[in-house]
Order: sequence, then structure tokens, then C-alpha cells
Amino acid sequence: MEKLIVQGQAKLKGRVTVSGSKNATLPILAASLLTDDLCVLEGVPQLRDVTTMIRILRNLGLKVHQEGDRVTLSPNGYAGVEAPYRLVSTMRASFCVLGPLTAKKRQARVSLPGGCVIGPRPVDLHLKGLKALGAQIKVEGGYVLSKAKELRGTTIYLGGAFGSSVLGTANVLMGAVLARGRTLIENAACEPELADLAEVLIKMGAKIQGHGTPLIAVEGVRRLHGFTHRVIPDRIEAGTYLVAAGITGSEIEVQGARAEHLGAVIDKLDQAGVGVHPAGGGIRVKPRRRLSPVDATTLPFPGFPTDMQAQLMALLCVTPGISVITEKIYPDRFMHVAELGRMGAQIKLEGATAIVCGVKRLSGAPVMASDLRASAALLLAGLAARGASEVGRIYHLDRGYERMDEKLVKLGAEIRREKME
Repeated sequence: MEKLIVQGQAKLKGRVTVSGSKNATLPILAASLLTDDLCVLEGVPQLRDVTTMIRILRNLGLKVHQEGDRVTLSPNGYAGVEAPYRLVSTMRASFCVLGPLTAKKRQARVSLPGGCVIGPRPVDLHLKGLKALGAQIKVEGGYVLSKAKELRGTTIYLGGAFGSSVLGTANVLMGAVLARGRTLIENAACEPELADLAEVLIKMGAKIQGHGTPLIAVEGVRRLHGFTHRVIPDRIEAGTYLVAAGITGSEIEVQGARAEHLGAVIDKLDQAGVGVHPAGGGIRVKPRRRLSPVDATTLPFPGFPTDMQAQLMALLCVTPGISVITEKIYPDRFMHVAELGRMGAQIKLEGATAIVCGVKRLSGAPVMASDLRASAALLLAGLAARGASEVGRIYHLDRGYERMDEKLVKLGAEIRREKME
């Protein structure tokens, strides 16, 4: 296990390039299960989660070759239908093999998922959607067992207690593309990663309309073919670098960042006094002299993303005044609060709301990451703090950010990676 030693009060300068989207890559890799033809995905980030998904696909019988950011998949009549606990338990997104396996093989045995400890994230919408398409579903011994003689199109409402589900929509969409007849998915996720998956399915021969909106229409087809596709840039990685510039008062350019995917993030940063401007092929950040408090509520896209909540909180910890963050997606996603408090942050939790009273500066301290985005927030806080910080359990960071510490070092940060004792 490794940790990062971060020397605080860093100034950043230069350009950083955003890697391909983790949250788009994983379901697109799973989509290769829908065909027997060769599939090629480019722009793939080299991450632990991607490695886990590739291991799952190989376990199912696919031939997978990865070279740099290019992954080639050869399904070629694969025979496996089980995604085992030892793999799925480490990453929630691996559960999205359930839909394509049910559609293509008419059966699946997929472990209930794991991933970051950020509160309950049930899979009821996934199962509801596949049941509506005609699959017989039961949960037994920690596994979801799915069987279907035939999937048939229908109208499915995918609204949950906290809004739409990105992975749930992905699973149902991948089931619907090979179902007989027409499927309407109501309250579908609108996230860019889901829209990117839909674009891949269309390249494979699927008939899909309305992706990127809450109503997706699918006309089932009998067979899908292979694809070649370049995944979209990672909007959460891009947003994290925008915050890195804001929290350190630095001017940088984030190459590959798409403003249309970051509207709510850009809006909150602009309110906070972090100047964000489109630049050729990316976004330039030029902070103003003084930061200002903001209120933010996490919501499904195009609202403020829950995956940026912890990073925004790190910025608000050093922003004068009182800011309020309300978590409407995962109400328990505040495990980073206690660790930020070790660095001198003043944060009070009231249910699903965090009240942040900005301090003049944070102090370096040993802290422990609890999940992927919390690890990024603690790293950002370390960049702004006085003195050195130690961020432990950075395997969380490596799950979702491609060489983030190396990219920040190239911008001028002082960070080194060490083995934990």
C-alpha cells in the first residue's frame, strides 16, 4: 500500500491533459459482450478499475489486448456468463455486464457489486428494468441470477429515491438493444457517459433515439456488430484540475476539458471567484484575487455532480465565509469531512448537508482516503495547506485518476509517492 507526501502552498503553472473518461470506458467495454465481432476502444485511461473490468471480460471468455490507451476486444463466441465476487466486489461499475449478458446469452450470474464506501447504492433499478424486459431475476448467495428466453420491448420508468441511475440506465439500455420491439426508458440518466455508450451502441447497429435526454427510445435489432470508438474526456478529472487551480490560486490550462460537460461545475467555480474560460481545445483557469462562499446541491446531470462534491468542499474550506453543500445523490457521502477536519477545516454536518466555514489556511497532516473522490479532495487540500500532508490509501485515487500525482508534479506541485509502513 502506498501514500502520497504533499508539500503544501504550491503554485501550479502550465498545461495538463485530461485522460479518457473512466465512467464512460467501463460500460462501453461491457458493451462488447453484445457482439461476436471485433471491438476497438481508444482513449482508454490506464486505471485500476479498467484493469478490473478487463479481467472480468477475460474471465467471461473474451480475448482482450491493451496497448497504451487502445483496447481491442474479441468476443468471438465467448461462453462465460458469470462475473465473480472476487472481481465485482472491488468495483461497482462491473455490475453493468448484467444487461449485455442477459441480452446476448439469455442468462447471467453476476455478483452484487462493491466499490467506494459512500453509502447505500442499491441495484433495484437495474433489476426492475431487466424484469420489465422479460428477464427472470432472483438474488441468491450474493449473486444476481438472470434468465430470459426472450427480451421484449416495453415502457420502463427508472426513477429512484435519488433520481435516475447512470449504471441502471446503461444496463437496461444494453438489454433493450437486442429485445424484440420498442422500448421506452423514462427518467433515463442524461450524463455524457451514458450518451457516449449510446453512441457506441448506435455504431454497433442499435436503433436509439433521445440519448442525453430523460426519454430514450430503442427499437430492438436481432444482431449487433463491432465498433471502433474514442471515449470522451473525463469530466470529473477535468473538474478536479479546475479546483486544483482555484485552491492554489494558480493559472493553468486543462487540455481536453469540455465545457458542455462541466456547466454546473464551471458555474459554481465562477461564483466562488475562480475564473474559468474556454481555451482552444480545453479550459483555462485564472483565479481572481478573493474567493467567495457558495451554496451547492448535488443532482443528476446537468446538475452539480456528486463526484465533484468532495473536491468543491476542499476549495470551500479555504474560502472566506460560510458555504453550504447538500448531497442529494448519496446522502452519506461525507467520510472526507473528518479527514479535512484533521487539516484544520471547520465543517459541520446536519444530515445530508455540510456547512463549511472557511479558514485562512489549512495545516498539513496525515490523512486517510475513504473513497475515490475523497482521495482527490485530500490531495487538493494538501496542495493548499501549510506544511506537508500524508495521504494514505491512495489505491482509491489510482482507481479513477490516471497518474494524477505525476500530472500535478509537471504543473509544479511537490508530491512524492512512498510505501506505507
